[in-house]
Amino acid sequence: MDDRIKVFERAKELLLDHDMMGFANLWAVDGTMEFPFAPAGRPRLLEGREAVRAYVRDYADHIDLRAVAHQVIHRTEDPEVLIVEFSMDAVAVSSGRPLRPSYIAVITVRNGEIASYRDYWNPLMLSEVGFGAQEGRTNG
Repeated sequence: MDDRIKVFERAKELLLDHDMMGFANLWAVDGTMEFPFAPAGRPRLLEGREAVRAYVRDYADHIDLRAVAHQVIHRTEDPEVLIVEFSMDAVAVSSGRPLRPSYIAVITVRNGEIASYRDYWNPLMLSEVGFGAQEGRTNG
């Protein structure tokens, strides 16, 4: 299994374990996380592991990820880049409503760490989970 797949598989394990700091620790110190579809007023770019930590610190307080419902991994010709389509079975913590958030992630892995993670998520999910209500926060 190549590093790209190992890192992504570890990221999923940590998300399902609700270990958000472990998830953030997968980033390189100078790694980035981007949200191209972030709505106005929400960050589109997080720069550095510490920014990722701050972003995900209370994620599990809003959305309870329970299982991977669907996954397709696309290996690219670039040995550092992986494209993943996946959806998760989840519950909105505030309402108890079941959710199935879907993502497309373009992940660059260098030296076993995430150098770049572009997260193409649906911003309409914000209203379902209440995550991102504070100024400067977004969902991912």
